[in-house]
Amino acid sequence: MKQASRRKFVFAAGATAGTAGLAAGLWRWYRAGHDAHAPHALPKPPVAPPTAADDAFPNALRLPGAAGLYGVVDHPRNLTLIAKPAAHEILPGKPARLLAYEAEANGRTFLNPVLRVRTGAAMRVKFWNALEETSIIHWHGLKVDSNNDGHPHYAVRGGATYDYQFTVANRAAMYWYHPHPHPLTGKQVYLGLAGLLIVEDEDDLALQKALDLRLGATDIPLVLQDRKLDANGAPVFAPSKDDRFHGHLGDQVLVNLTARPHFAAATRLYRFRILNGSNARVYRLGFRHGGKPLGYFVTGTDGGLLDKPYSVQDVFLSPGERVDALLDLRAAAAGDTLSLVSLGFDAMHLEGGKGAPHAAHGALADGAEIELLRIPVRSAVAYDRALPQSLSRIEPLATENATNRTLTLDEAKAVWRINGLTYDQKSTPIVVKRGTTELWEIRNVARSMPHPMHIHGVQFQVVARAGSPEQYRRIANAPRSLSPADLGWKDTVLVWPGETIRIAVDFTHPFMGDQVYMVHCHNLEHEDGGMMLNLKVAS
Repeated sequence: MKQASRRKFVFAAGATAGTAGLAAGLWRWYRAGHDAHAPHALPKPPVAPPTAADDAFPNALRLPGAAGLYGVVDHPRNLTLIAKPAAHEILPGKPARLLAYEAEANGRTFLNPVLRVRTGAAMRVKFWNALEETSIIHWHGLKVDSNNDGHPHYAVRGGATYDYQFTVANRAAMYWYHPHPHPLTGKQVYLGLAGLLIVEDEDDLALQKALDLRLGATDIPLVLQDRKLDANGAPVFAPSKDDRFHGHLGDQVLVNLTARPHFAAATRLYRFRILNGSNARVYRLGFRHGGKPLGYFVTGTDGGLLDKPYSVQDVFLSPGERVDALLDLRAAAAGDTLSLVSLGFDAMHLEGGKGAPHAAHGALADGAEIELLRIPVRSAVAYDRALPQSLSRIEPLATENATNRTLTLDEAKAVWRINGLTYDQKSTPIVVKRGTTELWEIRNVARSMPHPMHIHGVQFQVVARAGSPEQYRRIANAPRSLSPADLGWKDTVLVWPGETIRIAVDFTHPFMGDQVYMVHCHNLEHEDGGMMLNLKVAS
């Protein structure tokens, strides 16, 4: 494709990769040295001094490295994760107190390590709770037995340990791990406890090779977390009664625990693996250049690669969900600056009969437009890799003989419920049969708010949506009138007020005996408030 036609395609929304910006001499050119690195090598993050273009986003994005925060631990067959207080500079020059998972491997210390494994790998993890309250680790999205899932029933007191031993049965994708003690999940996640688990398989390795994707250089995990920080840069978790009802919102969004970050790029393809790790905020993710929208491709969701790339300009991402965004910068020029943004939208807090965006005192309004990450293009490089048009194979679940089940989401007396129930650790109101497929119809009442619904221990497929708001229908350009972010295998799905979603859930697994998992809203304040039910897969 000629450069001019490529520019027209990539900047199809009307943005042009103009040469406006600072003179090239002001930029420190970024050279990744891709050919010098082995497939699992971890180059140092590019660090450039702030320039006029970076004044508003002066901090280099923290990237997976060889140690420290988000350091990569490859093939962790025996690992100890310690939940403990830690000091970390969220704001430069201000070591702040937060919580983190600490690990040691190969003589190095890691905080919230990125664990990278292959499908089929055996994992042994010892969790050591060095907090002054109960905790447990949930492996979000993994298909494991209930002893290894991190159910609140298994939460251990401060000073105690819990042993995990399981085989990674999932497809390649970016999963994550976080606390799940009831009702302390929101607090512990907000204060810093969350890490990534990257699973690789042959399909994903083929894509990495085809596009020259290197973790930490051109394959970039992004953890989005809105937070309120004190003067020292420490997260402050003090939700009001209103916050506990709507969800705890922050006054700024951190990306990889970096405030106002920038990421230096070159004229090539990048994969951004994006996790919404916020307690409650929904994002409408898009890229911008020169104030105009910039198209990109969705290549994966919660459970890994899609069948093919899907061209989009924006997608919604709710707490707990992940999306892989492939951004083509070959039509850009050195000196251009782009941004990853959350575009404005109607947050649909309709529980009071109004659609005004909810904003706690001093917080960014839910649905507000937010610039998340600034992307200065520092250098022009030769890059001729073609995006594969076939990524993976996803077999639709057979639902002809599926059992139908309905879950209704509502609230009464300021308490959010599922089927009129709130959490009771001893009760299992949902019982399914091992080896069966069920069609779940999740209905969110009209006087409600968006609920990201998560199921433990299984993956599912979104079959259909009905009653969706116009802002969702506008981007539903994928098969079956779904958004590309709904496709493939999922473990979390956003249900808007007045909407009904049908999902197909396969309860086939190899584990012996009854397995008790959970279904809950991943708005963590809703979850902690009881919008959560036990789910038994009966043998």
